[in-house]
Amino acid sequence: MESTISLYQQSLELNERIGNEQGKAATLHQLGILYANRGEVESAISLYQQSLELNERIGDVQGKAATLHCLGMLHANRGGVESAISLFQQSLEIEECIGNVQGKAATLHELGRIYADRGEVESAISLFQQSLEIKERIGNVQGKAATLH
Repeated sequence: MESTISLYQQSLELNERIGNEQGKAATLHQLGILYANRGEVESAISLYQQSLELNERIGDVQGKAATLHCLGMLHANRGGVESAISLFQQSLEIEECIGNVQGKAATLHELGRIYADRGEVESAISLFQQSLEIKERIGNVQGKAATLH
């Protein structure tokens, strides 16, 4: 994993040098994923925040939605349920606006998971059902199986 992180850091430096803001935002996002996978949550959050700020500045709404989703997952895993819900709702709003149905399905699923963990069964079922309907419509068999699990 260290070599992968090193490659992304080199990519980040190159994107900075040539002024590729979108490439920089995407690289920061990918580094956030790597650090989250290593359990370095604070570093991951910092990287996602930098990516989010860049995406907002350059108007990359799809990148913003993806980063909000990842931040939501980190906050949910740390027990920051209210923050996670807010981040997922922001991501969901963008995904609906841009027509990203796959992203919408994933975010609905994560929101359902949060509500299920909180014991809000009816809300969870509704969110899982919405996610499942989208996954069926787009033929996402793997995502459908995850929702049914």
